Amino acid sequence: MTPKMTKTERVYTALKAEEVDRVPVSAWWHDFAREWSAKDLAETTLEQYRKYDWDFIKVNPRASYFGEAFGARYAQREGRQPDLVEPGVSSPEHLRRIQSQDGTSGVWAEQLEALRLIAAGLDGEAPFIQTIFSPLATMSRITGSTKYVQRLMRESPDELLASLDPITETLAAYSKASLDAGAAGIFFATVEWGSADVISLEDYNRFCRPFDMRVLDAVKGAPFNVFHVCRANNHLRELLDYPVAAFHWAVHQVGNRSFSQIASKTDRALMGGVSQEATMTSGTPEDVSREARDAIDQTSGRRFLLAPGCSADPQAPEANLRALVEAARA
Repeated sequence: MTPKMTKTERVYTALKAEEVDRVPVSAWWHDFAREWSAKDLAETTLEQYRKYDWDFIKVNPRASYFGEAFGARYAQREGRQPDLVEPGVSSPEHLRRIQSQDGTSGVWAEQLEALRLIAAGLDGEAPFIQTIFSPLATMSRITGSTKYVQRLMRESPDELLASLDPITETLAAYSKASLDAGAAGIFFATVEWGSADVISLEDYNRFCRPFDMRVLDAVKGAPFNVFHVCRANNHLRELLDYPVAAFHWAVHQVGNRSFSQIASKTDRALMGGVSQEATMTSGTPEDVSREARDAIDQTSGRRFLLAPGCSADPQAPEANLRALVEAARA
């Protein structure tokens, strides 16, 4: 029997595909009312961690700040994602406004302070990772519209590509600063751009891949970088060369590969296992346990971290979240 491990040992051992005492487990969701200051974000993050005794933390800040940094204005909305008030870009000419930033001032400084507070609260007890949207996903938050970015791809591709350069430089600098603030890595998210329903693989390779790689290169020494390939019908199979420690996706969404299918094509760790939609939100604890056990069986509990397939609904029942933890510890 493997001796009992610390949380950090458990996570890093799983990432190295070595035998663990049990699979690491975590979950995350938005606390929309408490994501507008560093102090509140850190406090709600640590409260969730302590309540469920996660093995690691994926920091889950408000998604809008990636757009806010480049001139978009959003307003807080009770119980839901913020509302777009004014986009930072609403015409191809506006793309020239986007300039490289140091990744440590303005809204970036707020988020880095939250990371420092989380690091201080954890005091080395468990690793945490910071969410970083891909450059194209950041553009969606600047414009406030995925459809508008798709239009830019068709009608102003050169201007769009040029504007992704300063966004990428900024995100690379911010990602490195997140490590300096205590993060063990980044949770690099495609958001909607991971799906073939939104972008073709040809366009992904033009508008996403080269910029993604530059951000990941900036944090290549971090031990806990995760690539989250979001949504249904995702492009994960074609992205397994991304230089990360783990791949995370929603295995239960339509068109997505199973753990057993992906495990045979990569030596990286896999993360996820429970549907963040049907099961975590409206299923029973028994449903959560069943999906979690199936994920553990598919991976034999090696190079695997148990979690929902994406951010859980804030209204997910406590009993379901506790069932997730118990499944990892059974």
